[in-house]
Amino acid sequence: MNGRGARSLLAAATAALAMAALAAAPGGAAARAGCPGQKDASAPAAAQERAVLCLVNRARQGRGLEPLSAPRSLAGAADRKSADILRCDEFSHEACGREFTYWIERSGYGGCGWGENIAYASGSYATPRTIFGLWMHSAGHRRNILGRFTDIGIGLRVGNLDGTSGAHVWTQEFGSLDC
Repeated sequence: MNGRGARSLLAAATAALAMAALAAAPGGAAARAGCPGQKDASAPAAAQERAVLCLVNRARQGRGLEPLSAPRSLAGAADRKSADILRCDEFSHEACGREFTYWIERSGYGGCGWGENIAYASGSYATPRTIFGLWMHSAGHRRNILGRFTDIGIGLRVGNLDGTSGAHVWTQEFGSLDC
């Protein structure tokens, strides 16, 4: 199996495991309750991004953490990162040969302490709820979501990635104004 096939198989297996474990996700049902559009991968990108923001902030609030603000600058950086991943057909924090901070630095966001989560899936695995579950089942991604950040930008682009048509490519850019 070539590298692309192996990555596609890994992505499918990861999504399947996430679906099986979603009910036990850190943040549980309380974090997922009341977030409109979390199960709809066919909704407009902005609606899906709002659903992920809701899921993130409910998980944070469930742990006594402040919700994250969503400045346009970080949202623009996240959107451009997702676009880079598709354009270069490279699922990586360094897509197109750029450091993960490339778009954050160019967005005008004045914060510090940056972090990034990326994910992609297609079909029924591409919902905001499933992507959120994947991130929460990964220690590093969960650390970003529940970390000491004050801000988040969420970007979703749909296109062809790694031989998968209709791939939903998600990016979360994190920052803090408390430097």
